[in-house]
Amino acid sequence: MGFKAMTDIQAEVLPKALDGNDVVATAKTGSGKTLAFLIPVVELVSSLIKEHQKGTLAIIVSPTRELAIQTFTVLQEIITHHELMTSLLVIGGENRKQQSCELSKGIHIVVATPGRLYDHMRTKEFDYSSVKCLVLDEADKIFQFGFEEDIKQIVNRLPKNRQTMLFSATQSAATDNLIKTAMSDDVHLINTNEDDDRATVEGLKQGYVICETEYRLHWLHKLLKKTQNSKVMVFFSSCKSVIFHYEFFHKYCDMSVMCIHGKMNQSDRTDTINKFYNAQKMALFCTDLAARGLDIPEVNWIIQFDPPSDTNEYIHRVGRTARGLGAEGQAVLLLRPEEREFVNYLRDAKIYLDKYELWNKYSDLQSKIDIAMKDPEFHNLAIEAFEGYTRAFEVKKLKHVFNLLNMDLNSVAKSFGLKEKPDVDIRVGFSKKHRPRKRMAAILAKNNTAPMKLLKT
Repeated sequence: MGFKAMTDIQAEVLPKALDGNDVVATAKTGSGKTLAFLIPVVELVSSLIKEHQKGTLAIIVSPTRELAIQTFTVLQEIITHHELMTSLLVIGGENRKQQSCELSKGIHIVVATPGRLYDHMRTKEFDYSSVKCLVLDEADKIFQFGFEEDIKQIVNRLPKNRQTMLFSATQSAATDNLIKTAMSDDVHLINTNEDDDRATVEGLKQGYVICETEYRLHWLHKLLKKTQNSKVMVFFSSCKSVIFHYEFFHKYCDMSVMCIHGKMNQSDRTDTINKFYNAQKMALFCTDLAARGLDIPEVNWIIQFDPPSDTNEYIHRVGRTARGLGAEGQAVLLLRPEEREFVNYLRDAKIYLDKYELWNKYSDLQSKIDIAMKDPEFHNLAIEAFEGYTRAFEVKKLKHVFNLLNMDLNSVAKSFGLKEKPDVDIRVGFSKKHRPRKRMAAILAKNNTAPMKLLKT
């Protein structure tokens, strides 16, 4: 495959994993984690096949379909040297009956997403009683995507006498709990990040920009113009926001952009990733669906148009560039003035950003916006994007930094080409104990005012 030396994580993991030990490995994105677990899996399955063991012998779980496809592709390259070894990709969006038929044959290695895997585990066709190895890739993201219960069920159903390996770029309380319940007492904890003074790779140049809310669209237009000969990924907080910005820049600004999000069908998602993978210059608008594990060559820029939910998500987003030894890349984070404190949280997490200055001049987009808004469908899309943007704030953890209550909603509306804030329900995400706050939020949303005593949440 052209690799002549092991990366740090491979050098630490491989000896222990090849000996059959349980392993929890944490390493920066782009550090070579995939080979660190695929090699031991293939070696184990190869030895079991020689012992005439049959059925499914190893399962690899990935949080997203795209990452599962990528892992499966690398696996195919390795097992070309093992003629008897079989493998199967089991993800949502593909024919369930066909997958079930293949699983019934006793496929040796299964690469799957959690939901679809658990679906098959509840059928008679899939015999997983011989599984000797379970790999959980990007484990913290599996939980963030709401698959915690599925993973618990998967782990409980699998044979206890197995090897378990857990890999991620970051750790969380959920992964800590999983380690206690799913792994042996003598699990090997490997963290190649521990002694580093930076949480991101050396070749990444990263900074942030403070931009007034209503000019965010203009700023993105200017940056896309500046980077039009580069390969760029732009992260948004919601599917609707991805669609809105894609439609505007593609249809009304005639820019070379593509988009990927969770509401697309699987064939379109796969086709988009393949096209972006092979492109020399292109901008890909995406949600955090594309933030984990994807190894796309020569991505020059990561633009975080909407801030991530936390520092871990920041690390995963920027990890799509500067991948591999000696690689370089650039990343920029766009913040509203009210969000500038997020930079301090990043610094506490060993993520150091330079402050970039705004441009003095932007293109006048108003004529393009006016033309776009004459289309009722696009106008409705702008309203939905506004709603998606505001609702995304309810899942952010740092409420006093990303605070819906102190947001100028009219300025937010203008950033989506709307003249004023639309009449949509943004009262989401409040638990029962916060019902008084929910009522107050409704009043504030209507009046678009926020007394200071309510801003601390």
